[in-house]
Amino acid sequence: MKKITFAFIVFNLLTASLSIQAASFKCESAQTKTEHAVCEHRGLNDADVKMVTTYNIVRKLVAMGTRGVIQDQQVKWLALRNQCQDNVSCLSEVYKMRQQKLDIYMNYIYEQGPF
Repeated sequence: MKKITFAFIVFNLLTASLSIQAASFKCESAQTKTEHAVCEHRGLNDADVKMVTTYNIVRKLVAMGTRGVIQDQQVKWLALRNQCQDNVSCLSEVYKMRQQKLDIYMNYIYEQGPF
């Protein structure tokens, strides 16, 4: 029952944070090589959507002090991501790295239950 309730909460937060656009930003407004690469490559686009959705869920469910840490990490990660420019392999790796870190936070939140 605990897993079902947690899944329901995550699903509701997930659907509430998704917009109609694919990437976490408007591709029509893409300005950097990185943004263009994310919009042009489906795998990067999907990784971006998953990452930002997980980030938004985690940010809403952690304590305020941890929230600040996560936000600071996100700013640093964005700077690292932007260094990749349009290198798809590099971008894939930094998205994978960030998603793994956010998944650790998600697992911690889940273990704190009950939901």
